[in-house]
Amino acid sequence: MTIHIQRDWYVVYSKPHREDQVRLHLGLKGIESFFPRLRLPAATHKRTIAPLFPNYLFVRVNLAMEAHYVMWSPGVKRIISFGDTPIPLENGVVQFLRDRADSAGIIQAYSQLSAGQQVEIAGGPFDGFTGIIQDPPNAKGRVKVLLKLLSRQISVKLGVEFVRNQAAGIGLAGSINDRPELFPAN
Repeated sequence: MTIHIQRDWYVVYSKPHREDQVRLHLGLKGIESFFPRLRLPAATHKRTIAPLFPNYLFVRVNLAMEAHYVMWSPGVKRIISFGDTPIPLENGVVQFLRDRADSAGIIQAYSQLSAGQQVEIAGGPFDGFTGIIQDPPNAKGRVKVLLKLLSRQISVKLGVEFVRNQAAGIGLAGSINDRPELFPAN
């Protein structure tokens, strides 16, 4: 007779750039973890794979019996808590991300902004200007836009939130909007 142990998903905050180290040590202890990353769409990026949530990963544990394995793993800072109590995630949240990831936890990102595309700047010092995309969004969500100012062309980097187009930015295959029950507004 096997005993079934209830395990829930929790969010772990790691030291900077130590997510893979945490995954390795948790795996050696038999703890399931998931560290989602994005493969960025353009080949112009120096880093084509970037963490979806830098310094955060998901672990599936029975908190009462296995929390110490997580807390004492090299690279772990803490289990994310509200107050003093770690709160488990809905299983659907992690499953939503896993369904879009490959076996290595990498999700293919896409950008609907492409080089040569005309866009309008919405907000900031260049509000209302029209420009041409030079480089699609990078891992930090910045896009390089060519603007014409005072009869000269200048290149500026802006956050994708300042670029107005029908569908701007970087997204995942299968939008969060496809599953609103997993991410309630309240």
